[in-house]
Amino acid sequence: MKHQQPIQDLRAYLAGSWSVERTLLDRASGTRGTFTGVVRYSRNPDGGLDYREDGTMHWPTHTGPAFREYVLTPGTAPDSMDVSFPDGRPFHVVGFSELGHQDKHWCDPDDYQVNYSYDGPDSFSFTWDVKGPAKDLLLESHLVRIHAGRHE
Repeated sequence: MKHQQPIQDLRAYLAGSWSVERTLLDRASGTRGTFTGVVRYSRNPDGGLDYREDGTMHWPTHTGPAFREYVLTPGTAPDSMDVSFPDGRPFHVVGFSELGHQDKHWCDPDDYQVNYSYDGPDSFSFTWDVKGPAKDLLLESHLVRIHAGRHE
């Protein structure tokens, strides 16, 4: 496991553009896939961040463009943020502190557990472990700041 790091201002750390590479594994079938693209964390007027991910998915049943969007709002501490779906439904909490780097989300009928790892000032990772009667997935994402050493 990579070390965790308290981030004093998570909004400032995340703001900007990141390249993302994700591996996807369906443990039930052994199917593997990838996603590569760009994640943009844009500051919004509510004191949070808008998350937009654009890229290309390579999966046996879908190869082509893919995207997702979330909204991050200030969490209970400056080193965490609450992640919601665009319609306002809560998703999970993001953070890198020793106590705040893991969270979970129930998406009927499956359990989603996420673990965030701080890899350095311009790199971080997160892993989703999805288990339940409908899904048995492991999704591992690694992000690297596109303008390393320079915050946007």
